[in-house]
Amino acid sequence: MLTGLNRTLDEWLCDSFVELIEEMDLWKWDDATGDFWSRLAKALQQSNISVTWVEQLDRRLAAVHTTGKLTCAAATKSIKECKMRIERIGGSRLDTDSEVWGLDQTTWELMWAGEAAMQKSIPTLRQAGYESISDLPRIQPGRVIERKR
Repeated sequence: MLTGLNRTLDEWLCDSFVELIEEMDLWKWDDATGDFWSRLAKALQQSNISVTWVEQLDRRLAAVHTTGKLTCAAATKSIKECKMRIERIGGSRLDTDSEVWGLDQTTWELMWAGEAAMQKSIPTLRQAGYESISDLPRIQPGRVIERKR
């Protein structure tokens, strides 16, 4: 069961089951039907049910593996929330006047393209050895970045 949970947490870029439940607030039911743990997290989130064993499960999982670093899910949460709120009230990337939403055009484009790029690139970054946002190198103008080995 813990192995399955670890796989699900990796898939959703979360560090704990509590974080997975919180992450499910940003996704539709049909997005969370891939496995038992994501369906359970979505059901708990939708029902607003708090269960006492979740913290115990996370402690047990932490005993096996904890990085203590900022997860990709946490790092991208605010951008996903913003995008979800815009979509919920009928907005979309196709809106031509981003300032209606209180964003300049560059920020508007980065929100839509950046979130999609992160979702696409995170598996590749993890495969390259970057387990969290904290592991990524800081880009400085004019400096060449070497791949992590």
